[in-house]
Amino acid sequence: MIAMQFFPSRTVSFYMAKTFIVRTFAVLAALVLVLQFLDALSESGTILAHPGNGQAEVWRYISMRTPQIISRFLPYSVLLGAIITYSTLNQNSEVIALKASGLSAHQILAPMIVAAFGVAALSFAFDDRIVSRATATLDAWKKVDYAQVPVDHGDRGNVWTKAGEDLIHVTSVKKGADAPTLVGVTFYDRDAAGRLISTITADHGQRDGKGWRIWPARKFDVATGQLSNMGSVVVADGVRPDQFTLANVDAEGLSFLELKSTVSALKAAGRQTKSYEGELWHKLSSPLSAVLMPLLGAVAAFGLARSGKLFIRAVIGMALGFTYFVVDNFALAMGNLGAYPPFLAAWAPFLLFLMIGEAVLIRTEE
Repeated sequence: MIAMQFFPSRTVSFYMAKTFIVRTFAVLAALVLVLQFLDALSESGTILAHPGNGQAEVWRYISMRTPQIISRFLPYSVLLGAIITYSTLNQNSEVIALKASGLSAHQILAPMIVAAFGVAALSFAFDDRIVSRATATLDAWKKVDYAQVPVDHGDRGNVWTKAGEDLIHVTSVKKGADAPTLVGVTFYDRDAAGRLISTITADHGQRDGKGWRIWPARKFDVATGQLSNMGSVVVADGVRPDQFTLANVDAEGLSFLELKSTVSALKAAGRQTKSYEGELWHKLSSPLSAVLMPLLGAVAAFGLARSGKLFIRAVIGMALGFTYFVVDNFALAMGNLGAYPPFLAAWAPFLLFLMIGEAVLIRTEE
């Protein structure tokens, strides 16, 4: 009957899950306390260097930096909490008692993996609602060297967009009541194969119907090499005003739904979105890494403690967990460079180490 149950008894399941959760958050609290102290020491000089800043600004920095540190090190804390829990259960011969009662390795791990799903859900909600806002605010504050953050009036600079196969570059976009005003416009006229036919440059531009009227326009014909004055001309038919006002995207400073909406807007504007799509998928795969940690650290749960190899098993579990984080960061970087597809960059490390963890568990214990 016991072999048919996926979990141990209710008492044992709650005991293991509670022990794992308590030790995970105890490790997290210790890590955050030490790392935040060191980070505040290194950054407080820069904060206080700006005239008028004082202790209140330092505490403001700490309040915005702490959520980032929690988000960054929560998966590490889950890994260390799992290994500490496994090592304690192993030393007290509790794992041996559970196996002697007929439970398999997967059944022993089940309560902690379920608890890790709860940590993953909490991590996603925390990242989405708190960390993203703190990151956006802190990044804006850092850009002005911890001075007063200016109000964003919607003006943009160095903007690129597409109109079919044609490209448009605008030096400065100034937000208006109905449509933005363009300054320093260059229109690249291309054929269906992407070859450049001509360029049209102008000092000013404004909305005209479904297109944009630019003036005084100067056209350079690539085939003939001739430069001619065109006066006022309408280009970029069908280009929406918001295609010029879309800012550079800070994926870490946006929630999941905000980033998804921004990616859709960038796609409509003809911009490259692969790196942002990778970040979008990673907002889901990153919290789920907490589910992997009890599996990767499970090697510390089994084997006889008196054999003297418990420490080695714990080190192997830590090595597997930290290797996952290295591979995950590498894959995400390759996705940002366009070397990996977005979905693969975000999910391949998770799926790879899920199989590695299962293989190690089955090979050594099942």
